[in-house]
Amino acid sequence: MTSHITRLNPPQLHPTPGYHHITVVSAGRTAHLAGQCPLDLTGTLVGPGDLEAQIDQVVANALTALAAVGAGPEHVVRSVIYVVTADQPVLAGAWQRLTDSAIGPAFGTASTLLGVAQLGYTGQLVELDLTAALPD
Repeated sequence: MTSHITRLNPPQLHPTPGYHHITVVSAGRTAHLAGQCPLDLTGTLVGPGDLEAQIDQVVANALTALAAVGAGPEHVVRSVIYVVTADQPVLAGAWQRLTDSAIGPAFGTASTLLGVAQLGYTGQLVELDLTAALPD
């Protein structure tokens, strides 16, 4: 069975900066990616203290994970972005870098952006959690 993805912004809800309030997926297969971290192939943290470098590594890792299941950014139906900060401009900058990246179309779906106190790896500043509706 083919998955069909519909994204909605009901007029009774506030406008968004590019994401949709609701993503509906008809029957089909889904992939739930583990949180993608800014680690290279050897498991080494990329860009200690450099949020932009870490975002770039997370993007590369997420694209690799999606490709492994035959999907691309356009198949993402849910994203959660975790950024170590309490500063709204830092969150906005992270959102902008992600939406401007090669995985940018993934964030036109149901998305959540969170500022958090800490992530799993020492020095880790960003993590990306994705769910995709897989194409046939």
